[in-house]
Amino acid sequence: MKLQKLAWAPRLALALGCSALTCANAQEMDLPRIDIVGKEANALSKIPGTVDIINQKQLEILQPLSLQDALKTVPGVHVRGDEGALGAIPNIGIRGLNPGRSQKVLLLEDGAPIHPSLFISNASYYSPPVDRMSGIEVLKGASGLQYGPSNIGGVVNYLTKTPEEGFKVTAKAGNYGYRLAQIEAGGKSESNGAIAGLNVIKSESNSYQSNGYEMTDILFKGGMSVAKNQWMSLKYTHYDNDINISYVGLRPNQYNNKTSSNPAPNDSFVTQRNAVDLNHSWDMSPDAKLNTLVYWSKLGRDFWRQSINSRSVDGTVFKPCNGSSECMFGRNREFQMLGIDSRLMHAFKAFGLRNEAEFGVRLHTETQSNQMLASTSLARSGRIATHEENKANSVALYAQNRFLITKDFAVIPGIRVESYNQTRNNVLTEKSGGAKNVETIPQIGATLQVTPGLQLYSSIYKGFAPAQLATAVSEQGVDQQLDPERSTNMEFGFRGKNPSFTYDAAVFSMNFSNQIVNQSLAMGINKANGGKSLHQGAELALGLLLGAGWSINGNATYIPVAKYVGSSSIGADGKRIPYTPKLISNLGLNYQRNGFNTLLSANYIDSQFPDSANTVASNAIGTLGEIPAVVTVNWTANYAVNKHWKVFGVINNLFNKRYIYSRSPDGIFAGAPLNFQAGMSYQFF
Repeated sequence: MKLQKLAWAPRLALALGCSALTCANAQEMDLPRIDIVGKEANALSKIPGTVDIINQKQLEILQPLSLQDALKTVPGVHVRGDEGALGAIPNIGIRGLNPGRSQKVLLLEDGAPIHPSLFISNASYYSPPVDRMSGIEVLKGASGLQYGPSNIGGVVNYLTKTPEEGFKVTAKAGNYGYRLAQIEAGGKSESNGAIAGLNVIKSESNSYQSNGYEMTDILFKGGMSVAKNQWMSLKYTHYDNDINISYVGLRPNQYNNKTSSNPAPNDSFVTQRNAVDLNHSWDMSPDAKLNTLVYWSKLGRDFWRQSINSRSVDGTVFKPCNGSSECMFGRNREFQMLGIDSRLMHAFKAFGLRNEAEFGVRLHTETQSNQMLASTSLARSGRIATHEENKANSVALYAQNRFLITKDFAVIPGIRVESYNQTRNNVLTEKSGGAKNVETIPQIGATLQVTPGLQLYSSIYKGFAPAQLATAVSEQGVDQQLDPERSTNMEFGFRGKNPSFTYDAAVFSMNFSNQIVNQSLAMGINKANGGKSLHQGAELALGLLLGAGWSINGNATYIPVAKYVGSSSIGADGKRIPYTPKLISNLGLNYQRNGFNTLLSANYIDSQFPDSANTVASNAIGTLGEIPAVVTVNWTANYAVNKHWKVFGVINNLFNKRYIYSRSPDGIFAGAPLNFQAGMSYQFF
């Protein structure tokens, strides 16, 4: 973690479509926040693990519809679709871990968690719009233990834009009724360094499966110097999205006939989120810095689904809503999260060695109100069928020290201790109970600068994710004595650059003693202890400057081993973990000159299985069967007419490839066909 104050700094880029060689490093002024990588020139070289950064220039080149579209270009990352919600519900997996609801990846925004909760139910139901981001940091390796539980695969940190002086308007439009309008306004005071701004986004679409959405997002961000060497910042976000999606997908004949109608037209997913972050940064001395983050969020998620009478190869028959019996059920949940995260960095000399120490403490509390409402009509109201009021608390301490054995060789040991308790309370039956756990997570990593253009890095660390409340404590309030998910993770890699070439390669292994796996169908997503599993693979990323404005970038992730080990109630010995393709690769050809930029990119995803039995043949209702490999091609173009006016456009799935991205939770979910968006932005002053 690095502290950022009001300062200018470069950012290194190593993702598809633009590299550190071909993109000008973004120059931006940041308010205090927690970055998991940092902006110092040598920030990457201090991390004993794989790091990928997508900066604002790259986001402009990629023109992604969502943050997940951008993350698809990062090596090691597998993004599964989200029931046609165009990125509103993230399904992100890293290094062969099941991407379902991003439960094995820690998602942050400016260093604050954006999962609805960390210990009650960390299934992710919210993803902020990509249009208000200045970058994305992806960290894989031992350093992730600094940021919390459920980070076995890695940590993803979304970085929001810092307000700029002036007034900017952006508008986009595309097929399937896609429209987006964005207003950015900001200003600063020269007398006290205060800066503040507002970012408002309104977006809607009919979507390619007739499951449209209407989304509003508001971001306020500001800060100022409050004393000598001290800065404060405040961020408030509001998000509201009403999406006509469901757990129900297409049946085989509907998919084969290219049905474009919504398979569950009466289902809806309504999300509202409000959040506040307060950051304080203090340069205590030239060698000591303290950063403190206070975060709060409240997320409401109402998921209304019509009951199913039958499923067949031709479609889904729903229970009629004629007022005679209960036909619609709302799985309605409200989460609140409050925490304080304080980190002290101190550089010092001891025993003849330079040291860079970091100490941190986090106090965290969260609650969940979980209701199921039953209705005899299509109205979003009804009888309370189930009602739980749940809570969890945690205290975490961590320490890490970077020993500089020589100017080129560093060893980085660290440890995190997480104490947490979970309480489940059934309001209707008055049954309640809880579980308590303490987990110790060690790590050790090392970096060796072999030459100015070559660095070796390696780490070994313990991965940890708590059993979520619904499995940790029964409905009767009995502690199930479930072990947390634990793994031993190892990584070795090398990275470097020269004036025309960048590279990063790593091999990795994740050995789970107790992997928590998902079992899902239309009823929802449940978790269970799935036993031992093993993940082994390699990543490679390359960037080459060809000259005359041309560059080529590519990456590949190869995971030959992602299997269950030994007898298990979930997966048989040797069977592959669901939704873990053996090979994922990206290739991009980029040209830029005189304010014009264009990128032609291809993404390949190998075949995969939706179930732990690795069923090859499709069943009659489309929930089982191997998902074939697919290649999709995108094309983007951007042109800066002048310093005020920019125009841009993108065509996704250029060759209109028909493909399946998921058979879960209940049926076939088809990938987006050819779609396009075009727009412009104008900076008034």
